[in-house]
Amino acid sequence: MERNLMKGNEALAEAAIRAGCKCFFGYPITPQTEISAYMAKRMPKVGGVFLQAESEVAAINMVYGCASSGVRCMTSSSSPGISLKSEGVSYMAGSDLPCVIVNVMRGGPGLGGIQPSQSDYWQATRALGHGDFQILVFAPSTVQEMADYMEKAFDLADKYRMPAMILADGLLGQMMEPVTFRSDEIRHPDPADKPWATNGHGNKRKHNIVNSLYLQAEELEELVVQRFKRYEIVKSELHEAECYRTEDADIVVAAYGSVARLAKSAVDSARDAGIKAGLVRPITLWPFPEQEVKAACKNAKRVLCVEMSMGQMIEDVKLALDCRLPVDFYGRTGGVIPKPSAILEQIKILNEKGAE
Repeated sequence: MERNLMKGNEALAEAAIRAGCKCFFGYPITPQTEISAYMAKRMPKVGGVFLQAESEVAAINMVYGCASSGVRCMTSSSSPGISLKSEGVSYMAGSDLPCVIVNVMRGGPGLGGIQPSQSDYWQATRALGHGDFQILVFAPSTVQEMADYMEKAFDLADKYRMPAMILADGLLGQMMEPVTFRSDEIRHPDPADKPWATNGHGNKRKHNIVNSLYLQAEELEELVVQRFKRYEIVKSELHEAECYRTEDADIVVAAYGSVARLAKSAVDSARDAGIKAGLVRPITLWPFPEQEVKAACKNAKRVLCVEMSMGQMIEDVKLALDCRLPVDFYGRTGGVIPKPSAILEQIKILNEKGAE
């Protein structure tokens, strides 16, 4: 297979096209604008649709309508833009519609800055819109994974009939690395294979209605309960994490996305210094890979959670471990990228504590 040197944003966009994405609706915002630019150039050439909406709100509602017809579609934005899309995401979850949403995170809150951040973890895994619902959340750590998980996100969104998110950051979106696509062919999923879609019944099936409004409280409750039963199935089937040098680790670092790469370097340096350190990298942030985190920390004495935020994943790590181990935190926020040397220093401090 041919290797291509591409920016993360561009690799992600090309992977979406090859996965069968037919329609892209978006609005430019740094640091994800290359996704829109790439789609604007490529989509017309492959029989797809690119439309720059008048706002983020308009873009997500276009996705809502397109997904209702059974067509694979997506949108992308960065942190403030995702907030504007949140109502539409809730509507889609309430209508059991699949789509893919990309968030290339930047510093916040508010307009913040354009530098990389991971401070949208809570938004993605806890509260991307009003009501009782969840979305699938994938956290790649390389440009190759940006491409790989885009295809997976489309497939699983269709399988479970729910929105899926690629949660990246400005570092991954802007960096260039070699990437290999799984196929040179563009997939062409047939919307007719989705019996729930509003794509014309031809007098061969019942008339489909896509809706999230239910005025009878009991009816809405039943639908939400059934949806959460499906979420339990998702939890049992989907949980991914990478474990690195954790078999005998006294100190396990928990990190995701681009920060995990920095943490892996710190772990190797710690090993060179005689400290038994390891890394667990959650790849699915929802569902959170509790089993894998537990297994990675089975011999650990302490855990260090490292993030580009004020500590948003740390609660999930603690819950996965049933609060059995002390979980410390080191993070930088506002767009500041933590250095491997600083992470190593934190590992050394925890190692000294463990020896006391």
